[in-house]
Amino acid sequence: MSITIIAILMFIVLIVCFFLGHPLAFVLGGVGTLFGLFLTGPSFFHAFIDRIFAGTMSNFTLAAIVLFIFMGNLLTVSGIADRLFASLRYLLGSLRGGLGLAVLFVSIIFAACTGIVGASVVTMGLLAGPMLLRYGYQKELSMGIITAGGTVGLMIPPSIMLVIMGDQANVAVGKLFAAVIIPGLAMSLAYMLYVAIRCTINPKVGPPIPAEQLAKVSFGRRVFTAIIYALPPICLILFVLFSIFLGYFTPAEAAGIGSFLAIILVLVYRRFTWAGFLTTIYQTAKASAMVLMIIVGASCFTSVFIGMGGGTALVEAVMATGLGKWGIYTLMMIILLIMGCFIDWVGLVLIAFPVFLPIAKLLGFDMLWYVTMMAMVLQIAFLTPPFGYALFYMAGLKFEGVTFPHLYRGVLPFVIMQVIGFVILTIYPEIVLWLPSIMFDK
Repeated sequence: MSITIIAILMFIVLIVCFFLGHPLAFVLGGVGTLFGLFLTGPSFFHAFIDRIFAGTMSNFTLAAIVLFIFMGNLLTVSGIADRLFASLRYLLGSLRGGLGLAVLFVSIIFAACTGIVGASVVTMGLLAGPMLLRYGYQKELSMGIITAGGTVGLMIPPSIMLVIMGDQANVAVGKLFAAVIIPGLAMSLAYMLYVAIRCTINPKVGPPIPAEQLAKVSFGRRVFTAIIYALPPICLILFVLFSIFLGYFTPAEAAGIGSFLAIILVLVYRRFTWAGFLTTIYQTAKASAMVLMIIVGASCFTSVFIGMGGGTALVEAVMATGLGKWGIYTLMMIILLIMGCFIDWVGLVLIAFPVFLPIAKLLGFDMLWYVTMMAMVLQIAFLTPPFGYALFYMAGLKFEGVTFPHLYRGVLPFVIMQVIGFVILTIYPEIVLWLPSIMFDK
């Protein structure tokens, strides 16, 4: 049996097992183990264990994942994220679409902290979804704001998705953070402009907070509350971000300092409770175990796949299609988009990178730019109907009167903006590479 056939068979078995509903980590590890035993025999286990300890357990960069998750959970469980949202709501509430802008802003910040689509979308859905609907926001716009904000936050450092992508691609995480900051902020700004313009044109889709409710809180009080409850968490995130950018700390060190400062913030706000702290630790352990189990399972799968020459065979097969440099690029991105609708980003990064990155290198693409474009495609996949992960998370919250068609119509404008952004960055890669060149290539 040829290597190409075995490689294709591995992916078919992987997809079939995944659609049968089995957990991704065990699907990856199980398929890798079965094919490893079939191809090399019991000696496969020695190579697999060596790969785990040498490639995963000793990888200090992965410590940043646990610490970033802890920092995000601490801000959420302590209620600081709630106060951040409430303060911005009153500050912007007098504007048409102001509440929607506040929700979108907090969703982006929160998603950047957690780096997990499900956590950001579900949490913001529970916090802001009922409020948006209660104050008369259109169902489609409400759902679109929360789901879009929860996904674009993955392109805003210190997202753990970017940490893993940089580690797997052997690209400096600080450089990757610098590369995505302009696309991420530009997309966030585009979302906010869309919400503001649409609510200005048609106030019925995003009405301001009723005047009688705003009258209960003076403007000075609103500004003071925003400074007290919104500014410190934002400064915390910016500190973590720029400490990595400027090279003062590694991602793991910055995550540790950020977690420590988050604890200080909780104490200053007098929001610390032992029950909340234990809940934070439990949720962090659960999310970290999920991510690391997928990494171990994917390590098993890719070690067998690459070890038998499957990666080389697929690279040669793709290069032989005759599509040309940009045709192959388009093909890879379409495949990534389709896979991203069905497989969580952690597993997808670990599956796709060993296959796609060698092809990108052969085609002469800049690795920093290419990894950024892959991150953007994954972001699009989370929102793309009918199978986007974020859509299912939102649907699971079961808002009264909200159906899948409301979700699909709500996210469609945001998906269109993402696709336009992707095309622009493909045509003008210097937008991605400019900031890293200024900050690192001196």
